Amino acid sequence: MEILGYALITLGTFLGMEFVAWFAHKFIMHGLLWIWHEDHHKPHLKDGFFEKNDLFFLVFAIPSATCYILGSATSHFWLFFIGVGISIYGLAYFLIHDVYIHRRFKWFKKLDNRYSKAILRAHGAHHAEQGKENCESFGLLIVNPKFFKKRSEWKKQEKNNEIYA
Repeated sequence: MEILGYALITLGTFLGMEFVAWFAHKFIMHGLLWIWHEDHHKPHLKDGFFEKNDLFFLVFAIPSATCYILGSATSHFWLFFIGVGISIYGLAYFLIHDVYIHRRFKWFKKLDNRYSKAILRAHGAHHAEQGKENCESFGLLIVNPKFFKKRSEWKKQEKNNEIYA
């Protein structure tokens, strides 16, 4: 396979990971493994830097590492690039979620565009619920168009939709 093919595998995996992350967040983190994710929805009055929720980093690192190993050790070299795509998504997730949104590191303080604001609004709406039920916006990179508007505008739109429903 040529380099373009490997680049497309990497890009396709990166894009596909948004849907894997959405599914895992909605049905695993807010389901069976809520016990790990719950502290992420609570006010941060804890001691220490880490949350139980950080265990999901390891969960997502396992398939990536497996793809690196199998892709390097077998004739299925394309698996290596699936691992690369997963890793790049993991890096993007870390930079956007942990660094930009939750400010666990003091980088990216000056992001100020429509997309970054929409990501913040969507994540804020997700965290408006401290429990595992009734949350919205489980993805990270794909944002509902309503979050590109100011909160007051999408709240008004929701109320209007309820009236006409």
